[in-house]
Amino acid sequence: MTEPTQDVVSAEIADRHRREQGSGAVHPRRDFAPYRSTALRHPTHELVRADPEEIELVSPAFGHSDVAAHESDLTVQHAGAPSGERIVVTGHVLDGEGRPVRNQLIEVWQANASGRYAHKRDQHPAPLDPNFTGVGRIITGDDGSYRLTTIKPGAYPWRNHRNAWRPAHIHFSFFGTAFTQRLITQMYFPGDPLFGLDPIFQSITDPAARARLVAEYDHGVSEPEWALGYRWDVVLTGPRATWTEPEDADDA
Repeated sequence: MTEPTQDVVSAEIADRHRREQGSGAVHPRRDFAPYRSTALRHPTHELVRADPEEIELVSPAFGHSDVAAHESDLTVQHAGAPSGERIVVTGHVLDGEGRPVRNQLIEVWQANASGRYAHKRDQHPAPLDPNFTGVGRIITGDDGSYRLTTIKPGAYPWRNHRNAWRPAHIHFSFFGTAFTQRLITQMYFPGDPLFGLDPIFQSITDPAARARLVAEYDHGVSEPEWALGYRWDVVLTGPRATWTEPEDADDA
């Protein structure tokens, strides 16, 4: 079977957006056709709701120790400094009423500056960085704030179609009071030329909902001669909630 081209996928995205216009849908359909692998993986029946208390008896908990301060700085976890553009990402985690979500465990993971994950499944020909693993943890403060120091990730190919590339992004995972309350989303960077070409980003057909996934450059957060700064607030509930990935999504 011939791989579809970017033009074909972009036309499918535009058609789906036209059909979804005015529907009020914020979250993407599980069968968003331009995102090719969803056709093979998405549930075709209503999801079965499990008893959270029973799941908590066997499900893993994240980590086995308290979150240390250095875990929020992905640039100091190895013997040397990682390659790439150092950045600071900060913001607040809020509920639908604008109230801070305190003591929230945030887990992050990302590709390195070359667009490669430190994972055996990622074998595309970009260099690994021995000084960058790309994972970290943060606990939100009493005002719901968080602060992350890292390296700006690179774009990477993902084989959805011919010449398919993912925009640079950082994965964020938010835990509530139990493992079953986990929500996962992705933060993007402003002005990325790949936005219009990416079926995952474009599977959110509401433009306002897509925009909420894009951080803002904040010069006040930037540190002189050290790092550029970005601000990204996350809303967990309500009509302006930040989009989170469906339970059947992969890690692209």
